[in-house]
Amino acid sequence: MNRPNILYIHSHDTGRYVQPYGAPVPTPNIQRLAEEGVVFRQCFSVAPTCSPSRAGLLTGQCAHSAGMIGLAHRGFSLNDYRQHIVHTLRQAGYESTLIGEQHVAKRAEMIGYDRVVDLPSHDAKDVAPAAVAFLKSKPKQPFFLSVGFAETHREYHEPGPTEDPRYCAPPAPLPDTPETRRDMAAFKASARILDEGMGAVFNALDEAGLAENTLVICTTDHGLAFPAMKCNLTQHGIGVMLILRGPGGFTGGRVCDALVSHIDIFPTICDLVGLERPAWLQGESLLPLIHGEKDEIHDAVFAEVTYHAAYEPQRSVRTKRWSYIRRFGGRTTPVLPNCDDSGSKDVWMRYGWPNRLVASEQLYDLIYDPNEAYNLVHLPEMAHVLHEMRARLDAWMQRTDDPLLKGEPVPGPSGAEVNDPDGISPREPTLRLP
Repeated sequence: MNRPNILYIHSHDTGRYVQPYGAPVPTPNIQRLAEEGVVFRQCFSVAPTCSPSRAGLLTGQCAHSAGMIGLAHRGFSLNDYRQHIVHTLRQAGYESTLIGEQHVAKRAEMIGYDRVVDLPSHDAKDVAPAAVAFLKSKPKQPFFLSVGFAETHREYHEPGPTEDPRYCAPPAPLPDTPETRRDMAAFKASARILDEGMGAVFNALDEAGLAENTLVICTTDHGLAFPAMKCNLTQHGIGVMLILRGPGGFTGGRVCDALVSHIDIFPTICDLVGLERPAWLQGESLLPLIHGEKDEIHDAVFAEVTYHAAYEPQRSVRTKRWSYIRRFGGRTTPVLPNCDDSGSKDVWMRYGWPNRLVASEQLYDLIYDPNEAYNLVHLPEMAHVLHEMRARLDAWMQRTDDPLLKGEPVPGPSGAEVNDPDGISPREPTLRLP
């Protein structure tokens, strides 16, 4: 069997703010990939936080099932690194290489890649040339190549001439102010640099004659590092770009509107390369959608937060029509360390964000309120929907043995670093878990 190569190319904190999703963020190289592949318009990560979201994609299961309930660089880890996809692919003769960001282990050597390329940084200026060199080196096939960019994580790059803050609009959850416009201009500059780096990799794939037999998986971990986005379970936090191009029918500039999750990528790869799916997988293959055999593979997708910088337990379920979010622990105000410092955050802080109440339950109608701004929980006419969504979430938590069912707080690994939920910034001194 002539198994396809796999290029997993991924960014940090980009959400769907790229050109193929209609965002006013020029990314011509990602746009070209979209026009040659398949764009999944309704893809969601398993978490709006860095390590849990990537763990979900790379192990094919929700974050708490994988064991990644916090940030890897702060001491959290997978339950079993043998569940990482590189170990399954090795059974089919794949050699694996990591270039750049990974964020599922404190040290990349823990994961199990055949090769980890040492770089001075995970910025595009270092990652892209290393990936280009790999692709031009006549690598042994089939290969699994992970190319991870630090962009568009904060701190952002300085806006250039094409990112004039005067003509930028901030993301939907935020007011239009000089601070938020400048913040978005800086994001756009980072997206431009990300796109240039990805474009160099795509061009190298073409020039090396590898494009036709390589499945490109282009995605990000979660939403933008702005207030009400990253670390939040609305679409602003868990909505992600997902563009696939290559063997298996991922061609033609098509758009798929089915509800899908990052946990579906692992089983898709298994089916594509002819491997038996490991028993721990919780997702579904995307191939029936691509081959026209099904219109949907999920009637709901789920996401979660346990720890980010600080403890903030939340769970959510989303269908095509409804979004339901439940917060645990009884806290009624924002956990401010879980929002990255920025000019946009400063605006909200100036207007009393620390004292704003946060609902313990949220229900949104995604047809009439796609920005998830108007909570329907207390409307009597929504009681039947609320009951159904609560039941869906409860069933998923039971099915996946959610640690929240055992009581709170959910324990983290001994020695892991976390912020005080009553703090202001993730840059404040951390505490160590017992």
